[in-house]
Amino acid sequence: MVVSGKGISCESQALVSDFGFLFMNIASAIFDRSAPDLGSCPDESLPEFAFIGRSNVGKSSLLNMLAGKRDLARVSKTPGFTKMINIFTMNKTWRLVDLPGYGFAQVAREDKAKFNQAVADYLRHRANLCCVFTLIDSSLPPQKLDLEFVEWLIDSAIPFVLVFTKTDTVKPAVVQANIAAFTARIAEWSESLPEIFTCSATTRQGRTELLALIEETVAAEHGEEAAAAGGPSHDDPKGAENQSASGRKRSGESAAARRPNPARPW
Repeated sequence: MVVSGKGISCESQALVSDFGFLFMNIASAIFDRSAPDLGSCPDESLPEFAFIGRSNVGKSSLLNMLAGKRDLARVSKTPGFTKMINIFTMNKTWRLVDLPGYGFAQVAREDKAKFNQAVADYLRHRANLCCVFTLIDSSLPPQKLDLEFVEWLIDSAIPFVLVFTKTDTVKPAVVQANIAAFTARIAEWSESLPEIFTCSATTRQGRTELLALIEETVAAEHGEEAAAAGGPSHDDPKGAENQSASGRKRSGESAAARRPNPARPW
């Protein structure tokens, strides 16, 4: 288990120097579109990082905190407010994707199925999807819906990390106990645990770590493109195939090879 919360690693600092991606400063966050399905998404020219979680997990507040903008994602008191695949271009180098939350109740059954199918298609088949940030409420013990969704991600070979939100709402000991209980459950389905981050939109905890992870992955993507073009490569000298700088598999290579798992209608 990797719990991040101590700033940028030396590796990330080196990547900042090499590529000049000062992600800590989001200079531009431009709304691209709200897509009802995968076919309506923009071209696959930029790496994408998707954020998803159960309703009322604090996703909109977290996205606004990351972008340094109050109104990038609309914060609503109504669970399940996000109903489309909302896409933003960040610093003209990567895309932030705000996915509909799973488990929202105030939507007609047929519409809910349609939204879930759109999300499943995006997660399974989007070639430039680098990583899914799966948000979990740190104030709660493991929830069935969260566990089922993570199991589906693992079964579908979709690269993801876990982000435990709302750490300011309960005592640190409760946060750690809930994380330990959650990881113990998902350890049954996977040989290795995903990276784990803790955050709070109120205190801004976790912003640096999450942006550093994105920066690290984008830098690795650029290094691989340079190597493919015959230019200088900034990859890990060990040259692990299709691995991001943080050790996660790149989704571009595996998207076509992944097979849908119909067990859950996300």
